[in-house]
Amino acid sequence: MNGFLCVLKPPGMTSSDVVVRVRRRLPKGCKAGHAGTLDPEAAGVLPVMVGRATRLFDYLVDKEKVYVAQLVPGYETDTQDAHGRRIAGTGEGTTCEALKAALSRFVGEIDQVPPMFSALKRDGRKLCDVARAGDEVQLAPRKVRVHAIDVLHALEDGSFLLRVACGRGTYIRTLCHDIGRALGCRAHMGFLLRASSGVFSLDDAVTLEALEAAPSLEPLLLPMDFPLAHLPRVDVAPGAERFVRCGNALGRSELLADAPEGAPARLYVGDRFAGVGRMRGGAMRFDAMLLE
Repeated sequence: MNGFLCVLKPPGMTSSDVVVRVRRRLPKGCKAGHAGTLDPEAAGVLPVMVGRATRLFDYLVDKEKVYVAQLVPGYETDTQDAHGRRIAGTGEGTTCEALKAALSRFVGEIDQVPPMFSALKRDGRKLCDVARAGDEVQLAPRKVRVHAIDVLHALEDGSFLLRVACGRGTYIRTLCHDIGRALGCRAHMGFLLRASSGVFSLDDAVTLEALEAAPSLEPLLLPMDFPLAHLPRVDVAPGAERFVRCGNALGRSELLADAPEGAPARLYVGDRFAGVGRMRGGAMRFDAMLLE
């Protein structure tokens, strides 16, 4: 059983908890792992690698993500979301016009200081554990990229729904926190939904309930090459299959198309995805061989 599951993670569960639930439905010894952490209180798309697909983690394009987030003006919290303790703000709100005017300064490459309540580590300790112990550390800002921010709705309670398209490593609750400061009213994030992670989207997602009710997970698996369309395809000559199965290097005469030197490529034997390799010194060498 090999491929990807696109799981609709519910709030209140860690990404690792989801993987544990998936493993319970897999044959003994079958590996599984998630392809990008989603905060415990957030919901949405969580790609899970199953079987030999776990060898493909390094080739997944997960830099682009899309979120729907609730920005709640009025108060900052120590966790920058609705689950923290209020630490600043007077409850003052803002207008949709003022919000839209402020968003432009948060699009592009921006500096962002990671939140203390996060799984990032400093000196071997998770920042969230440092924060819960009452300790403080100085964190340097990091460059992150926000591709677009749109206001989807102004809600009756004075909060706003935002659609955020961003790169890897962007903290949406920190973005809400920083937008609140720019507006002068303080703010925190309400709920968060990850609508897509790379090529995985809500259209592909299945709930944990559906996973656990399914007689087998195999029909729910997306193919191992599903998230790898960004890599060029190279077909292997049929007579070279025995070399592929041994993981041997392949000469150009054993390939049916040219491949760029040093760049990863998808390799196929007929219609079967054989793995990922790259040309080195004029020979195609496997980084991940996937045929049984």
